[in-house]
Amino acid sequence: MKTIIDISNFVTEEKTFVTIGTFDGVHYGHQKILEKLILEAKKTGKKSVLLTFFPHPRMVLQKGASIELINTITEREKLLKKTGLDYLIIHPFSREFSRTTALEFVRDILVNKFNISKLIIGYDHHFGKNREGNIQQLTEYSYLYDFTVEEIPAQDVDDVSVSSTKIRHALHAGNLKTANRYLGYNFMLNGVVVNGKKLGGKIGYPTANISIEEDYKLIPKTGVYVVKATINKNSVFGMMNIGNRPTVNGNYQTIEVHFFDFNQDLYGKKLTIELLYFLRNEEKFDSLDALIHQLKEDEKTAKNYILNTP
Repeated sequence: MKTIIDISNFVTEEKTFVTIGTFDGVHYGHQKILEKLILEAKKTGKKSVLLTFFPHPRMVLQKGASIELINTITEREKLLKKTGLDYLIIHPFSREFSRTTALEFVRDILVNKFNISKLIIGYDHHFGKNREGNIQQLTEYSYLYDFTVEEIPAQDVDDVSVSSTKIRHALHAGNLKTANRYLGYNFMLNGVVVNGKKLGGKIGYPTANISIEEDYKLIPKTGVYVVKATINKNSVFGMMNIGNRPTVNGNYQTIEVHFFDFNQDLYGKKLTIELLYFLRNEEKFDSLDALIHQLKEDEKTAKNYILNTP
């Protein structure tokens, strides 16, 4: 897959099959769209193209509005790279671009820049100025500009149609099992290990403090999770706490991971933490001894989960 920043940098003589969207989460429903796009493009000797936007349109059009995305743009690119796409085009979204009409978008971008042969989009897709473009308009333009359009219906998991919104709700509720099933992979946090207060080491549970640079990245419900990271090409399991550490009078949120049977200096390293299982809510304990007792129980439960989960 070749990643291109800005539509203006994409040049092709070949015909393309295109899909458009934020694709936040690159979840099961997105994967079905991409599978169809890539398979049909290959069958007909065309190139597969995904056009996405960053920053997210709401970041630009609703200044100050809080937005939480399942993936950072880097995570999204890595996930898309695994699909077999030919081109990922990340176009910088701006107020000026938001004024592009549906007709201008189809004519100037899809037809003149992308040399489109077919557009495959998800259910209820809208585009262009004020989101005026829809499947009916796309179908009309497709006759005018000689390309075809196919709308993929919402994809179901356990009879529930998958969406990024439902995944966000599941993560906020601590329903990691549902979120991961809808995603088709383990939800992840990417960050750098930074210095903490080293309280964990004093009670026998040293932790790696994870700092996440992107303020738009969704942080799931506070609590304790079973997690996995790949360090030096080896899978390392552990348990992670997201929260304010009320037992030690913490007053701001931290993300701390205790890795099992592991003793290496990780300061400054960038880690990908996969969240496997939600263990429990964060609690305030009456004493450090009570906290240590609970951590030992958490460790037993986590190790039992790891041992018995394929």
